[in-house]
Amino acid sequence: MDNKTKILKVALNLFSMHGYEAVGVQEIAVSSGITKPTLYHYYGNKEGLLKAILTEHFDKLCDSVRNAAYYNGDLPFTLEKSTLAFFHFAKENPIFYRLQLTLWFAPPNSESFMIVASFHKELHVIIEKMFMQAAHNHGNMKGRQQSYAFTYLGMVNSYIMLGLNGYTELDEQLVYTALRQFQYGIYS
Repeated sequence: MDNKTKILKVALNLFSMHGYEAVGVQEIAVSSGITKPTLYHYYGNKEGLLKAILTEHFDKLCDSVRNAAYYNGDLPFTLEKSTLAFFHFAKENPIFYRLQLTLWFAPPNSESFMIVASFHKELHVIIEKMFMQAAHNHGNMKGRQQSYAFTYLGMVNSYIMLGLNGYTELDEQLVYTALRQFQYGIYS
């Protein structure tokens, strides 16, 4: 593994275990077996390193969810595909998923929250667009796409954390149960 990749992997693990603000550049360098100038060469600073981690993983997550959330006239099917995309990504990238949620719920003036906010906004826009497209077939949804996106993402992320913490399985049965409950609300 090259130094650039090793630094990303080590930083992801340290940020996830201890929190972004609690980890210093020196700790990342020592744990990576490199010098601080090497880290600065690749990423500029700790903020640049976090942005690189978020970009690498959010690009994959957003691509997967964007493909799954393409509305084809069948909202239950689209929601199922989208939820499965989230669950699959979280199971494949549990350390990252836990980190990005921790950053999302950090204090709003913290550096980490300000960095992750734009990445979450992109994900929200993808889901909001899905509900906006569905509103053409479901008149009662018009104008509610933003609140539906917030509610949907909150539900999905809550179940993912329960899964990552060992309280449930992120499987098709959970998708069915969660979406059935969610859809009772949005179709009213």
